[in-house]
Amino acid sequence: MWQVLRSRFDSCHNKISDEPIEGNGGSASSKNVRRQELNFRGPWYLASGFLLFWALLFFAVVIPLFYHLPKGLTLEDASKGVFIAERAQNHLYEFDEIGTKVVGSEGNEIKTVDYLMSLVIEIQESCLDEYFDVEVDLQEVSGSYIHWTMINQYQGVQNIVIKLSPKNSTSEAYLLVNSHFDSKPTSRSAGDAGQMIVSILEVFRVMCTTEQTIQHTIIFLLNGAEENPLQASHGFITQHKWAKNCKAVVNLDSAGGGGSDIVFQTGPNSPWLVEHYKKSAIHPLATTMAEEIFQTGILPSDTDFGIFVKYGNLIGLDIAQFINGFTYHTKYDRFANIPRGSIQSTGENLLSLVRSLSNATELDNTAAYATGHVIFFDFLGLYFISYTESSGVILNYSVSGIALILIFVSIWRTASISCISPGYVLSWFILILVLEIIAFVLGFGLPLAVAYVFDKYGLSLTYFSTPALLIGLYICPSLLGLSFPSYIYLKLQRSAKVALAQQLQLVLHGHAVILALLGIGLTVYGLRSTYVVTWTLIFYETPLAINLLTTLHDRGFSWTGVLKTFQIIPFLYNSYLIYTFLVTLIPMMGRFGRGTNPDLIISALNALGTILALGFLIPLINMFRRPSLILFSLLAISAVTIYTATSTQIGFPYRPRTNVQRLPYLQVRRTFYEYDGTVVKDESGYLFNFQDRRGPAPLENSKVNLTGLVSIAADCDKVMMCGYPLYDHRWVKNREQIMWLPREAEIVPPFVPVLELVAKTDLGNNTMRYEFNTTTTDHTSVFIQPEEDVTIVNWSLLLAYIGQQTTYHLYYSSGKNILPLTFYIDFWKLDGDFNVPVTQLGVGAHSIGNEGDAISQEFASQLPTFAALVEWPASYQRFIF
Repeated sequence: MWQVLRSRFDSCHNKISDEPIEGNGGSASSKNVRRQELNFRGPWYLASGFLLFWALLFFAVVIPLFYHLPKGLTLEDASKGVFIAERAQNHLYEFDEIGTKVVGSEGNEIKTVDYLMSLVIEIQESCLDEYFDVEVDLQEVSGSYIHWTMINQYQGVQNIVIKLSPKNSTSEAYLLVNSHFDSKPTSRSAGDAGQMIVSILEVFRVMCTTEQTIQHTIIFLLNGAEENPLQASHGFITQHKWAKNCKAVVNLDSAGGGGSDIVFQTGPNSPWLVEHYKKSAIHPLATTMAEEIFQTGILPSDTDFGIFVKYGNLIGLDIAQFINGFTYHTKYDRFANIPRGSIQSTGENLLSLVRSLSNATELDNTAAYATGHVIFFDFLGLYFISYTESSGVILNYSVSGIALILIFVSIWRTASISCISPGYVLSWFILILVLEIIAFVLGFGLPLAVAYVFDKYGLSLTYFSTPALLIGLYICPSLLGLSFPSYIYLKLQRSAKVALAQQLQLVLHGHAVILALLGIGLTVYGLRSTYVVTWTLIFYETPLAINLLTTLHDRGFSWTGVLKTFQIIPFLYNSYLIYTFLVTLIPMMGRFGRGTNPDLIISALNALGTILALGFLIPLINMFRRPSLILFSLLAISAVTIYTATSTQIGFPYRPRTNVQRLPYLQVRRTFYEYDGTVVKDESGYLFNFQDRRGPAPLENSKVNLTGLVSIAADCDKVMMCGYPLYDHRWVKNREQIMWLPREAEIVPPFVPVLELVAKTDLGNNTMRYEFNTTTTDHTSVFIQPEEDVTIVNWSLLLAYIGQQTTYHLYYSSGKNILPLTFYIDFWKLDGDFNVPVTQLGVGAHSIGNEGDAISQEFASQLPTFAALVEWPASYQRFIF
């Protein structure tokens, strides 16, 4: 060591002795050094090859692994005791052929239940009696609970419950495996969630026909009312005789179909569940980041998992299909979109996981293993990594701290080999750090600026059908922002004291410092997703340590070889991770509502992915001559893309069948009755709940006449719940974005309920009980708004809901049989006078599955083919009592 230091001292002494004094214009020696550094740079054309390498790496490795599916096994493999995708696929075909499966419809309550029960009985008859006892229960259940801002009340919804009990087992802890078979209107639900239903049935078949020992009873729940929303799972977990023994749940759902399934919720506070997934999943796909994003509630989706956790105190894993979410909840969710390999992938994972959890000793006492959150993620579907949150905190702080230490050592080494003081290098590094902060802001901000401008001019969602536009719209601007400040600095700086290679290394150090500080801050905030920053830093500081130990750090651009090699791992992972979210979220932007600019979300994801995957790579273009050509190329790609997205059909978001515009609307007849029974309003029209940011604009060039289309927001300020038959909680939430198109011809709904005030009973103490009865459809919303001087003190509905809203919302649905809705409300008035208006009641009755009259059908036929219609007749009556 001392010899090395002595050698460097002599070298620096000789260098200083030979160095002439610089003038204002710089010495000849300084210019010679810069010319020599230029000679060390690679040819300019290799810079494009350098970036092309990373693009090819993404398309050659990430994309194939992301979409990889196993070979679907056939009936010829049935003797092996494995999951047979062909058999499940055959069942899915029959399931799809039934048609739509809306709660209350014949398709759901009779045809689908009968079909699934026949499969269950067939499997039951083939089970090994010497190993298992099998019981099947067809539950018909009624109940209610508060969901978002409404009472979610149901009656007669159905569950098919299968109990697989091992012989001679003393365990009273059950494992629950759940999915749903009902659908949204127009959807045949092959993906959401028919694929999961047939996978469960095949797992049930394999489990009960294979000679094996399991410790715990397994409950397979095929629930018939998830889309309604989440009613059947609530009915099971709160009322079924086997529910109290269920300790953990594997919940299966879908926001697409035809690919791999992802674990996006775990626990809560049960790392052992992730460990079982880790050791059993054959095709792992999971990330803590998905869990944290989903649990913010910003996504337009929900699952039964939350019901089981909230009302059953269960723990578990929430797993879903997510690829090709464009067909989700549309008429294009069909059997043809689900390849056999996708069913095999889901089935193999599920079978292995069920076998593992049904033998888990932790299931006997789950509270004893509630040891906190866990950090988990897969690497390209090849490996699965998990560790506890506490370990993650230590790792985050350690990696950030080590990164800062190594950067300090590197600065000291740079000063040593440059024969200058560390303070001199540090002063330049502070300037570089400021520039890298600017680069970080530009790398994130420029894509957001593009998204903002596009949205301002009504051009959001241009990438919806052409995701390749994301490269020019967001990735190239992000790369420009990341690279431009360092390019300007390296172009303009004139000091010959620090070699260009070392200055470029300082630029990367600046980016690393930002990530280290970001990692510390996010860890303090409590985000487990900080692991992404931490592992990105690990693969920067590791080559830095190697370069320092081997002195490659000091030898021109030699250090870049080790760095580029190690950057392959974080590039692959970060691009894979962000691509996963893009595949998931881009289809969701088509149902994200009109109130939020979806491009901000997608641009932010692209920017984040660019910074994480290429943040340590894009500055390396300065290793090559004329790096400005790369910057101009990025700018040109962005310019061409912006022109293409704004001026050609490529940028139009929608395509028939594959990338549709979701268009739910109601054929409405609304009638307002005064206190004395007179009618003050009776009108007909179409009520549109546009699902995406563009709203009605894409329809303007179609055949349909939208003259008179107006927002109902003004009515919402004057009339109870805007005076329209808002279908459910999502319609209520989105009510100020909903639009109304009047129609001259009267709409005659198939069914108009009659709301009857059955009795008024004086309860004393200025309190009067009103008893109501109505015979209505299988999907009805009732709105209740007492007058300002009236208070609801009691009712036959959920008591906990009283006082939560100014306008109360009761969502009432029926499954197998439609029963009248009866309820009472106790009103209190200070003056005790109930011979005046006390309350308003609105009844919205929905005839789902009915196409409406001839005029409505003609109107629907004029809408463009890229629109996926979800429409039915509905009546709305406003009463005053």
